Amino acid sequence: MTSGLQAAEQAIRLLRAHEDIVQHGDGCPAEVIARAEAEMGLVFPPSYRRLIEEFGTWEIPPTEFPGVYKTPPLGEKLLGSPAYTVEDREVLGLPHHFLVVMHDDVWEVVVLDTSQPDQAGEYPVYAWNPGVLEGGLTEKVSDNFGEFTLAECRQKLG
Repeated sequence: MTSGLQAAEQAIRLLRAHEDIVQHGDGCPAEVIARAEAEMGLVFPPSYRRLIEEFGTWEIPPTEFPGVYKTPPLGEKLLGSPAYTVEDREVLGLPHHFLVVMHDDVWEVVVLDTSQPDQAGEYPVYAWNPGVLEGGLTEKVSDNFGEFTLAECRQKLG
């Protein structure tokens, strides 16, 4: 198992151990994940896919991990990463190879850079600031999504 997947599994255990604080969905089926990837024209890395399969979307207040989900009022419209990625491309000029995994007050837009896969198919995590010309400004925040999520969970949950 890769370090990203190991970290994702640790994050899942940590989130499950704090059900009194954490809010999450019921998971996301493979066909919905495939549709999300098709809508964005990007592929989820293994650690992000695992967390989406488990929760769909999750939150450690006030930090939201939008993942992939649907709501009854919006029917079949996919929300979370697919919606943020497509909208940020149109509105903010997000480069096509970035996959949005979070909007945050601290990090601005948190993205996975799908143009830089490692041997396990994981992508590095960057904070992207769209307010800068020439494609925005990026700052690397983690080697992969699993490690990023685990660090965020540990910080919020202790």
